[in-house]
Amino acid sequence: MTVLRETWIVFHRQMRLSLRNPMWSILMLSQPLMYLFLFGPLLKPLTAQISQGQATNAYQVFIPGLIVQLGMFGAMFVGFGLIAEYRAGVIEADRVTPASRMALMAGRVLRDVVVLVVQSILLLLAALPLGLRAPWGGVLLSLVIVALLGATFASLSYSVALITKSEDALAPLLNGIAMPLLLLSGILLPMQIGPTWLQRLSDVSPLKHVVNGVRALFRGDISSSASLWGLFWVVLLTVIGLTVGARTFRKESA
Repeated sequence: MTVLRETWIVFHRQMRLSLRNPMWSILMLSQPLMYLFLFGPLLKPLTAQISQGQATNAYQVFIPGLIVQLGMFGAMFVGFGLIAEYRAGVIEADRVTPASRMALMAGRVLRDVVVLVVQSILLLLAALPLGLRAPWGGVLLSLVIVALLGATFASLSYSVALITKSEDALAPLLNGIAMPLLLLSGILLPMQIGPTWLQRLSDVSPLKHVVNGVRALFRGDISSSASLWGLFWVVLLTVIGLTVGARTFRKESA
């Protein structure tokens, strides 16, 4: 109960800071919205090809990829804020408090997850006038997946930020990781329409299975193998991300 209370205190403080300066959250949402309005219409004539007859609407294929992208990239760069806090002495101040090191990380991660879920809901609402149709059960499960992805990448981002303690080191590292993940996960277009060698290469990326799982949920195939594999991989990634983040926070804040 003490850890939960301390987590809530850290979350409350971090959330107040975000609400005072919401520009970062708005900017992170602007990129998926631009993809939605400027790239989405190009997919309408290709609906049958990109969905292989599994969807009647291009946005049933495109929107799941966008919310997964939001969960990834919306959380991947939160480490820059932690570096700014470290430079301002906030982390040093946290170290002298009796608060659990786990709570110091969990409160920040919880703030990031809440922001990502709100952004995802706004993205889904923006897609409704464009023709998005999906079962509510699948949408709700997809939001859970986005939350878990956000927790994974936020924890890893904070972990790397604490280790590097430098934007100059963090930026190229994250960009070098983000591009292969984006291209091999099938976020913008399903990998099934690509050549065989590219499909085999993308099979090694767990995020491809997560994206396919979310697309299956948007079709209403909640119990399909694609959705189950997607849930399995996102839970496994979350356990790994939170474990690495907690250990790094405990070690670097000792």
